[in-house]
Amino acid sequence: MSVLRGFLWLLVFLMLGQALVRLFHIPMPSGVIGMLLLTLWFGYRGGMNADVVRISQPLIAMLALLIMPGVVEIFFVADQFADQWTAILTALIVGTLLSVLSSLLLMRRYLPQSTAESDLRSADHE
Repeated sequence: MSVLRGFLWLLVFLMLGQALVRLFHIPMPSGVIGMLLLTLWFGYRGGMNADVVRISQPLIAMLALLIMPGVVEIFFVADQFADQWTAILTALIVGTLLSVLSSLLLMRRYLPQSTAESDLRSADHE
């Protein structure tokens, strides 16, 4: 039952993202908008839902399979973008750096601190 509840959470936010994309003509995938809304919702609530955590773990393991069709497509359309390689390379580098930075900030915010780190911080404040 927990898996079904977690799947329903994901589905509701995917549908919410789809509705926003259609209503406001947002040029982004509805899945991205839905996951952004889900992240904001759990950030507002102060933590993740255990049901969503249980269902998302197997999905994360399959992430490479979901990305692969788009990566394979690049080989067939690469010649169409040959004159835009600097913009593509810049977008890849900046996007990767921003992704790593945002992941780092979110992990530092939501992961529990180890006892060694909290001891060091309390010693610094004394």
